[in-house]
Amino acid sequence: MSRLGNLGARLYQGEVGYDFVGKRKVWYGVSILITITAIVALAVQGLNMGIEFKGGAVFTTPKADVSVSQATEVAEEISDHIPIVQELGTGGLRIQISGVDTAEADRVQAELAKALNIEAASINADLVGPSWGEQIANKAWTGLGVFMLLVVIYLAIAFEWRMAVAALVALIHDITITVGIYALVGFEVTVGTVIGLLTILGYSLYDTVVVFDSLKEGQKDITKQTRFTYSEIANRSINSTLVRSINTTVVALLPVAGLLFIGGGFLGAGMLNDISLSLFVGLAAGAYSSIFIATPLVADLKERDPQMKALKKRVLAKRAAAEARGEAGEDQQGEAPDDAVPDGAAPAGAVVGPRGRGRGRPSGRR
Repeated sequence: MSRLGNLGARLYQGEVGYDFVGKRKVWYGVSILITITAIVALAVQGLNMGIEFKGGAVFTTPKADVSVSQATEVAEEISDHIPIVQELGTGGLRIQISGVDTAEADRVQAELAKALNIEAASINADLVGPSWGEQIANKAWTGLGVFMLLVVIYLAIAFEWRMAVAALVALIHDITITVGIYALVGFEVTVGTVIGLLTILGYSLYDTVVVFDSLKEGQKDITKQTRFTYSEIANRSINSTLVRSINTTVVALLPVAGLLFIGGGFLGAGMLNDISLSLFVGLAAGAYSSIFIATPLVADLKERDPQMKALKKRVLAKRAAAEARGEAGEDQQGEAPDDAVPDGAAPAGAVVGPRGRGRGRPSGRR
């Protein structure tokens, strides 16, 4: 068995583990800091909305003997707008210019053809109205709201309402961080970004539901035992599924990282950037929130239940009594050498008691 597999087995059996739930205030603080940073980035910088949401024209050219930077300068000079120029795999260029209407698009197309030394008819021009992007955004918000409502209802039925609330908080946490990253790095928000954001919702819930399922099994007849509190059982559930969560997240991140860094970075595929960045950040945030946010939050909510409070008191009282008995036993063992009689005076196996007349000898005679 590999080291990772051996570690997973030991985590599953409870032989080793990390106290995720016990240090939940640290994770809450980290998440709050990251979330505040994302919100500030959104408020200060805002999102770089794509042409689908602002309206404009997209010009696709055949292979031209100009660089991206040269085409950017030419397009900006012609249109008086800051364009977005991307090199396509065929060697052509995709030039996006916002705020261009039909009449202006014809002029820009003709002047681009002249400046790039290509035929105007070979340039494909597409006009995009802002109303189309607005419709996509509204449908995305509607889908997001319906999805979250269905998730809450399902988790409340399959598990319990506390888990549904915790999963909803984790989802909002993941979406906020992902959108905040887009604001920080300045990536363009396109329809592909919206698709990516909606896609990560299922991935974000996957690890959370896996841990919740383990927790549901572990809390059966929880009030009939006095070994573990609810928080400790929740922590054991996280540890028992930790390796599985890491494996699934890494396997999911690898192809997405390929799309982001190779497909988008080296090949210059703009749409891949839009989708892959949201997927990459969302997957990582989802794995984090399932371990550090969702399950500790469930433990916090559950520990407020009167039955769980009573269980915690019983568990702590039993441990205190066991510690007291252990200390008493150590004290008794520690006094034995002082109270014992000279070597050979007591028979083997005799019980040595406190110092006193005739005690610890075969008889009471001096």
